[in-house]
Amino acid sequence: MARRDRPAALAAVGRALAGSAYDPASLLAAVTGSGRVTLNFHPDRLLTDGRSVAEALAAEGRYRSQFETGISNGGLTAYPGGDRDRWERRLFGGAYQRPGVPPAQRPKYGGLNLLDHPDGACPRFGSCHLRLRPEVLDRTTFCLGDSHLGPSQVGTVDVFEPVLAGLLTALAATGTCLGRSGTDLVALVAAPRGGGDRHARVPRPVGRALDDYVEAQVHADVDLGRDVAELVADPSFQGTATGATLAAAARRYGFPLRWHTGFTLPVHLVDAEFRGPAIPPLAARVHAEFARPGEPLHAALIGRAAASLVTEPERWADRGPLADTRQHLKQLWHVLVRFGTPYPG
Repeated sequence: MARRDRPAALAAVGRALAGSAYDPASLLAAVTGSGRVTLNFHPDRLLTDGRSVAEALAAEGRYRSQFETGISNGGLTAYPGGDRDRWERRLFGGAYQRPGVPPAQRPKYGGLNLLDHPDGACPRFGSCHLRLRPEVLDRTTFCLGDSHLGPSQVGTVDVFEPVLAGLLTALAATGTCLGRSGTDLVALVAAPRGGGDRHARVPRPVGRALDDYVEAQVHADVDLGRDVAELVADPSFQGTATGATLAAAARRYGFPLRWHTGFTLPVHLVDAEFRGPAIPPLAARVHAEFARPGEPLHAALIGRAAASLVTEPERWADRGPLADTRQHLKQLWHVLVRFGTPYPG
């Protein structure tokens, strides 16, 4: 698909860069040279066996897809005949529907972090992220936007022109791209990063890219010891059991643990428009029942409520179906990412 669309996409990239200091070849080289795949996740969500995501990562040394975990920070549709199964059939020509292909071989979903957002390419899917080594790019496919939308602009690290053309077209039309408004995408992407595999740590604001990202599908296993360059976590987990488990995983598999600035929000500032009127009263309840004295809303606090939904579902019976409350907790996290301020200290 990418090769078919490459000539027209390359022409579109050339038109978008006309009169600038950049040419298509140098920009494509910068994209594939400095972009890194990030896999966002919530470390404190509970798997079907009762372990947290962080505990499973530390014990197994593998990052698993929804087809194996049975949980999701998006839609839970990873089963034969489900929506995600159909999307993968369409995108990958039925490769994962062939007899004998195990769930472990299914793609792992993340994003291409072209602007080095401290909160990862796709924070809607989690407060922490694994930043993968550049070698993983060779077995990663990409699409502009989320795969559930049936994207037409797809590519690989070797044939990235259709995705880049879509990014530049969106930037010209809206002035917004990859979660940034008014950003000179070309200059930021092309800027030298230095520091070997680790980018030079020029302070950058969080991206808050909830709906605006290049989705990445990593094929085959994601092995923590082989494939992970670093783990970047939300500071609300510092000093917690989850934070200790993340630190243990980093030590065991040989990569650094860093902390981004995080997101906090006073409960009275939870927006009723962004994700709907059900979210402010849920935020007030989560804060009243799970917050410690003086705590604002933050990732770990929402995680306590999400764990309670699994361990004591009767506590939430008055809100109706548990699936609705689970979805509302996801949306509360989206509000926190959209409107939150850095974690104190």
